[in-house]
Amino acid sequence: MVDDAERTPDLAASFPREAVRSGLHCADWREAVRAAGSLLVATGAATEDYVDAIVRAVEELGPYIVLAPGIALAHARPEDGGTAVGFSLVKLAEPVEFGSEHNDPVDLVFAFASPDSEQHITALAALADFIESGDNLARIRAASNDEELYRVIQEAN
Repeated sequence: MVDDAERTPDLAASFPREAVRSGLHCADWREAVRAAGSLLVATGAATEDYVDAIVRAVEELGPYIVLAPGIALAHARPEDGGTAVGFSLVKLAEPVEFGSEHNDPVDLVFAFASPDSEQHITALAALADFIESGDNLARIRAASNDEELYRVIQEAN
């Protein structure tokens, strides 16, 4: 959901319970990205084409989505199939390599989608604020199941 007055996404509302998965086993970065992307599709925030566009972009541009140690932020352009502002999070059981010299291996794959470029920028900013704020990452990494993971997101708002 987006607050029309400020055009700022409500992270809690745009991060539904069913978009959070903990303890997933993924063989490689493609599977991890597809897992996070499939949660966006399942919640109606993106199409399968959007997920394919994320994978293609990493194949073509390299691991640009690995923004910090252990953290990937999977996204594509809104016109690639973003249908609503939405976020997802996959916490991997075992980290995977993306090919990032300084930030591999990755254990947290956040994904987001938005229907237009304005909301894309504000969604990215909201997610960055969440990631950088306080001890959110430590709490996410300490969460042992989906419910605990989701609670971290809800309590951060």
